[in-house]
Amino acid sequence: MIRVAIVEDDARYREEMTAFLNRFSLESGHKFHIATFSDGKEITADYSASWDLILMDIEMAGMDGMRAAELIRQQDQEVVIIFITNMPQYAMKGYTVDALDYVLKPVSYYAFSQRISRALERMERRARRYLSIPIHNGVVKVEVSRIVYVEIVNHDLIYHTRDTSYTCKGSLTDAAEKLEKEHFFRISNCYLVNLEYVDCIHSSSVTVDGDTLTVSRSRKKPLMDALNDYINEVSK
Repeated sequence: MIRVAIVEDDARYREEMTAFLNRFSLESGHKFHIATFSDGKEITADYSASWDLILMDIEMAGMDGMRAAELIRQQDQEVVIIFITNMPQYAMKGYTVDALDYVLKPVSYYAFSQRISRALERMERRARRYLSIPIHNGVVKVEVSRIVYVEIVNHDLIYHTRDTSYTCKGSLTDAAEKLEKEHFFRISNCYLVNLEYVDCIHSSSVTVDGDTLTVSRSRKKPLMDALNDYINEVSK
């Protein structure tokens, strides 16, 4: 489910963009959760980094879209922003808030769908570098490169990062599938480690960012091979 915020002070455009998103959903198979806001102040009040895409008008009666985008970027570097405007001279300044693109009013479905497709491509690229972890009071986005290792304790997955740890329900197989394209290796039934942080391999354990973890006997040789491949890859 892709969470989309439409920030527009004209109700007609809010309705049109909602209809365009619903049409795009039917044509592409992507599912959207859509919320609408009447100005920049409304979306920035108590902002939480829970949106995947924001469609933002620039010129609004309340807080304008450029100012709203500046405030959003202070808290959320990942959300994709597309400006919807009849003032291209202002939209061109979107690079200052890392806006992906802009669409000129009146909005055609073709132009709109092209921008949404491009936004989805960016989200897919970023999703490979970030992992959404469902914690007890919400969801947290964690940069994959900061995950040191994943541990399973009973039915709890513990994601150990450079800063803290996050716990959620799941299996180590689930975590391995999510991190399949990253440099992680399963060293036992209890641990999935990020090869970037492997400091040393011992006879029956491995040191990962200072923590000593047990390695299954059958996994030691494959771990050494995987680590050598990783070192060769990053040293090219």
